Amino acid sequence: MAKLKKGKIGILGGSFDPAHKGHLEISKIALKKFKLKRIYWIITKKNPFKSKTLYSLRERINYAKKIKKKNKHIQIKYLENIIKSSRSVKAVEYIIKKEKHKDIYFIIGSDILLKFHKWYNWKSIVKLTKLVVFSRKGYDKKSRKTAVVKYLNKNRIIFVKNKPIQISSSSLRKKILN
Repeated sequence: MAKLKKGKIGILGGSFDPAHKGHLEISKIALKKFKLKRIYWIITKKNPFKSKTLYSLRERINYAKKIKKKNKHIQIKYLENIIKSSRSVKAVEYIIKKEKHKDIYFIIGSDILLKFHKWYNWKSIVKLTKLVVFSRKGYDKKSRKTAVVKYLNKNRIIFVKNKPIQISSSSLRKKILN
């Protein structure tokens, strides 16, 4: 049996449509705060909760590579062609099995936590990882009362009080379209 790798890693998934400095900022905070070896930005072809993307998959991957600059601790990954799924739980399982990591921090914003209970097999995600929730202006209070927090009894979830990040992919898309 293959030996599990030492060192903690983070997963920040999404459509990254487009990637932005907010993604980079929370990645830098997570790397330092949790002493992560690396963070994988796992880009999905299409978010199942959104109708379409503004940029093509190739453009989003290329832009994410530009945004992360030369930060060697952030790696851009597209796994759907390998795991034949867009589901986050499948990506987590792949990283555990193929890359032999077991200490995984699954990074989301407090806005995402509001709908996290609707994700495919979300209970497996929180069993396989430590759920890390970054503050998003206007969402923090509601996010602490979600089904996920109640399920986890606040023991396996880490809330990060970060400075408000004013940028979002949604706001960038609106600016681009206007």
